[in-house]
This record gives sequence, structure tokens and C-alpha cells, in this order.
Amino acid sequence: MDQTVSWIATAATIFAACLTASNLGSRITGYGFIVFTVGSIAWFATGVLTDQPALIWTNVVMTFLNLFGVWRWLGRQAKVEEGAQRAAEKSQRLEGETLFPASSLTSAKLVSADGEGLGRCVDAMLGCGSGRLQYLVVAQGGVAGVGETFRRLEWHQARVHDGSVQADVDQAGLDQLPELTRDDWPGR
Repeated sequence: MDQTVSWIATAATIFAACLTASNLGSRITGYGFIVFTVGSIAWFATGVLTDQPALIWTNVVMTFLNLFGVWRWLGRQAKVEEGAQRAAEKSQRLEGETLFPASSLTSAKLVSADGEGLGRCVDAMLGCGSGRLQYLVVAQGGVAGVGETFRRLEWHQARVHDGSVQADVDQAGLDQLPELTRDDWPGR
């Protein structure tokens, strides 16, 4: 019995780690914490079945931490994202400028005017006094962050369109934009 429970714990922990490490949004991260909770309960049971007090107490604490993660990502953060999305949708029906959540810029897909995938946004730099968006940092290439190239795309060369950032450049134009190092971006 203890072997079966420990294999359930192992599988749940590995799967949950994959879900949370992938950073695929608040809901997926929240589901990862649900699976982590299943894993910590199974590890707790393994500790009880094999008389391992350290494993028992570690997973009592881990269960509470995982439940906090469920609340944080499926409760609070999911509600924040839903509020931002609803505001963006409402703004499309109202007079004036359409709004978009600034938080979406850190994971938005970057496309050309004809819809060709160019990369993804990883951050945006805004003026402290003006609040104006100055430039986007976009990543292209690589796998899971390894081997990617960061480039600076001026905000006047982009716009938000259908949930993506649409650039005024094609792939060749993007390749000509200034390359940035991961840890040293321009101050202006």
C-alpha cells in the first residue's frame, strides 16, 4: 500500500511542478497547486504508513502552502485577470479609446500586420511621469527561454490588436531591431 501511495505522490508532485513552472497563466498555475495538494496529502500518507515523522510534518506544512497557492492563483489572481478582461471588453462598446490590461504585455504574442508570428513580449518600459509606454522587450526564438534573442520594439511601431501585439515590422524588420542583453536594457 505504501508503495502505491508514494508513486501517486511522486507522479502528482512531478506533474504539478510541470504545470506551475510552465507559467501558462493563473488558472493553470492554480490547477498545479491543486495537484501539488494531492501530492502533499499522498506524501503525508506515505509518512504515516512508513512511520517517517519528518515526511509527515513537512507535508502538513506543504498542504497548507499548496492550499494558499490555490487561493492565490485560482482565487485572487484569476479574479484580477477577469476584472481586467471585462474592463477591456466593456471599453470596446464605449466611446473613446479601447483599453487593454497592461499585464497582458508580459506574455502577449507578437505578430506582423499580416498575422505572421514574430515572437512574444516579455516586458514593457513606461515613463514614470508620463505613464507612456516607451518600448517593448520582445523575445524571439529559443525553447523555454534557452537560446532566445531579446529585441527592443518602440511602442510607436506596435499596437494591441485582437489580444496580440501587432508590429509594424515583418520578420526581417524585427531581425534588424536592436538586440538587448537579458540583464541590461536601455534607460531611454
